[in-house]
Amino acid sequence: MDWATLAATGLGALVGVGSTLLADRVRWQRDLTERNRQERKEIYVACLTKYRQAYEDMYAAANRTADGATGDGVTRDAAVREVFRASGSDEVRESALICAPQEMSDAIEAVYATLRELMEVLAAGNPPLDSPEFQEHRLRHARAVWDARAAMRGDLERRV
Repeated sequence: MDWATLAATGLGALVGVGSTLLADRVRWQRDLTERNRQERKEIYVACLTKYRQAYEDMYAAANRTADGATGDGVTRDAAVREVFRASGSDEVRESALICAPQEMSDAIEAVYATLRELMEVLAAGNPPLDSPEFQEHRLRHARAVWDARAAMRGDLERRV
């Protein structure tokens, strides 16, 4: 028996198995990266959507109670704070902070901080909703949202 033939066959088998394992590893890593990217995308969308809904609901509650209380005696402060608590903003924020990279966590926290600031303004009713001062609070929140969106797009487009 020729040993060279046997060695070449064995070496060919090792190369074939090795290349298959390497290709599987690369495919697995690519799939894992894509799954992680998709998970972050879902978290980012949920976070911004919850924040937006919380703002809109707080604004509506502040408008409903513009005269101080609803028909059932709930004050503006209580109504706005209850809407915020029920919005799910805290829960989605925690999910985002756990799963997002640090630079994204900072952007998400900036949006959350401006949302909390809006909650305080809406709950107090001061400044009035139609005032330039209120619009400045609202624009500060909008800028934080735009900055977070840009950072999120950058994070999702980045290839690892």
